[in-house]
Amino acid sequence: MEYIALGRTGLKVSVAGLGCGGPSRLGLRGNATEREAIALVRQALDAGVNLLDTAEAYGTEEIVGKAVKGFLRDQLFISTKKTPPRSRLRNPGRELRKGLEQSLQRLKADYIDIYHLHGVEPEQYSHARVRLVPALLKLRDEGKIRFLGITEAFTEDPRHRMLERALKDDCWDVVMVGFNMLNQSARRETFKQALRKNVGVLVMFAVRRALSQPARLREIWTELKQRRLVDPHLRELENPLEFLLQEKIVSTIPEAAYRYCRHEPGVHVVLTGTGNPDHLRANLDSLVKPPLPEAALRRLGAIFERVDSITGS
Repeated sequence: MEYIALGRTGLKVSVAGLGCGGPSRLGLRGNATEREAIALVRQALDAGVNLLDTAEAYGTEEIVGKAVKGFLRDQLFISTKKTPPRSRLRNPGRELRKGLEQSLQRLKADYIDIYHLHGVEPEQYSHARVRLVPALLKLRDEGKIRFLGITEAFTEDPRHRMLERALKDDCWDVVMVGFNMLNQSARRETFKQALRKNVGVLVMFAVRRALSQPARLREIWTELKQRRLVDPHLRELENPLEFLLQEKIVSTIPEAAYRYCRHEPGVHVVLTGTGNPDHLRANLDSLVKPPLPEAALRRLGAIFERVDSITGS
């Protein structure tokens, strides 16, 4: 495993983080038992992963709490999230505190390393900044959280409009960004802003269905061609990523996807989520491999440079 300083937090985190939500929720969306989900978290920890990302909404905080029992707390970092309390509440800060206290109980923790506002949409940002940040700062001063984070609602906001606003403020220590080979739009401004502010960046959506299921990639490619979002000279290609395999640059498309995100300037941690131990091992192996060749990066950039409206799901 490789480690990196998470921006201005100074936390020395693994470049691979375990995402405990997403389509799999540690396998709980399928047939995995609690014991199997705990074993998966412990597998990641044993492999050197020291950043675990969960959320109130995922229903996996208790799993994480049980899985980290016996590990030294100051040698691992827990990131969890709270959906912003509604703006019409008289005291949304009180609801935020209540959510944090409940997360601490489920995690069996005294503090949270990174506490995020979860899936903030552009129209919610002003409320978050004005009414919720003061409550977060108070919780930080009390020692219940160490750093403030905010995550975008990538499905609804694939152009990163919310984060463009958030990164103009100085209150966020960490942001979570949707980024992958198909939607590279975070490269234009989001990562540059984060670098200027030395904000920690966690990447989600590195691999979704389009990068793990060839049939879904064909559907998206057809859509992009119909919408004229790709170069007309490339429209006849059946698979825009096939060259990565044909030229033996990678052995799988998910490997390419993880390597692509991992070495992007401004990115600190790439989150990977699965319920399958073999997939977890392969994903972690991909995340410590070298960058894709420069020629491959240029080609990917040329193919998808105008795409900013899909997530890869």
